[in-house]
Amino acid sequence: MDIINTPVLVLNQDYQPINICRVRRAVVLILQGKAEVLENGLGSIHAISCSLPIPSIVRIGYLVKRPRFQRKLTRFEVFNRDKYTCQYCGRDTKELTLDHIIPRSQGGRHDWQNVVSCCFPCNRRKAGRTPMEAGMKLIQRPLIPRPDSFYVPYQYLRTHSEWQKFLVAAG
Repeated sequence: MDIINTPVLVLNQDYQPINICRVRRAVVLILQGKAEVLENGLGSIHAISCSLPIPSIVRIGYLVKRPRFQRKLTRFEVFNRDKYTCQYCGRDTKELTLDHIIPRSQGGRHDWQNVVSCCFPCNRRKAGRTPMEAGMKLIQRPLIPRPDSFYVPYQYLRTHSEWQKFLVAAG
C-alpha cells in the first residue's frame, strides 16, 4: 500500500470533520504548524532531521468557515447515503444501480426521496412497477442528506474505525 496516499480525516478547530486529505498533505500542514496529529496511523515517516508519525486524524489550529451546500443527486451520493446496500434485499455490494421507487413511467420524480440503491436482481424483479405492485418492501425510507453534514465515503468508514468517534459527534 502506498502510505503517502492513505486518507487522513481533517477536523476543524472545533473537532468537526471538514475534509479528507492524503498523508502527504497532512504532513505538510503539520510541518507548517497549521495542524496537529490527533490519531496516529501506520508507523512513521523518517526524514534526515526528524521522524513524524503517519497521521490518521489531524486537527486544524484555526476555525475554517465553510459554506453549506445541498448535495447533488448523483449515483455516488445515493450509493453512499444507502451504504452500498440494496434497499430491497439488504445485500451489501458494489454492483448496484439506481431505482425509482415510483417509476418515472408512472409519474415518479427523480429526487432524493424517490431514488434508492438497488442490486441488479431486485431491479429486474421490480421492473417498471412500484414496490407494492412487485410485492417488495423498502428496508428504509430514503431521506435527503442534510446540507450541513460532512459525508465520509462509505469505503473509508470500513477501513478507518478510529474516525468513528469524531464522525458520530458530527452527525
